[in-house]
Amino acid sequence: MPEPVTVSIDVPQGREAVYDHLDVLANHEAFTDHLLRDWQRSGPTRGVGARARVHVKALGVRDVVDIEVTEVRAPELIVERNIAHRAGRTAEGTYRLQELPDGGTRIAFEYRWIVTPFVDRLTAPVARAVIRRTNETAMRRLAEQLATA
Repeated sequence: MPEPVTVSIDVPQGREAVYDHLDVLANHEAFTDHLLRDWQRSGPTRGVGARARVHVKALGVRDVVDIEVTEVRAPELIVERNIAHRAGRTAEGTYRLQELPDGGTRIAFEYRWIVTPFVDRLTAPVARAVIRRTNETAMRRLAEQLATA
């Protein structure tokens, strides 16, 4: 399987405020809509069991992805399982929130493959680069969103 991809960003907001924002799955739409579109949410609005079905277009390929929050540990951890139906890929996205010594929060997001289709294994360097770039964009957009929340 490809190695996980981790990106991070430091924001001035406190860890509890960042966690409260990320815990609401609907808030993810605005900072990920460069990749994930047409969000249809179900289940609780926050916490374990919050779900969304989204449409993805990456590298010219379209897919439907189901996202579900599977683990939370306030105010430091949120884990989402995602299943890409056409690709046959299952992955986890994990947000880890760390208090910074001078205030603020480091938000680290790790994308980790659980079930990897053959094509992902063949194109692992390209897939990792695309995921890194799109997740770095999402982290910058999340920081902007937190600044105006």
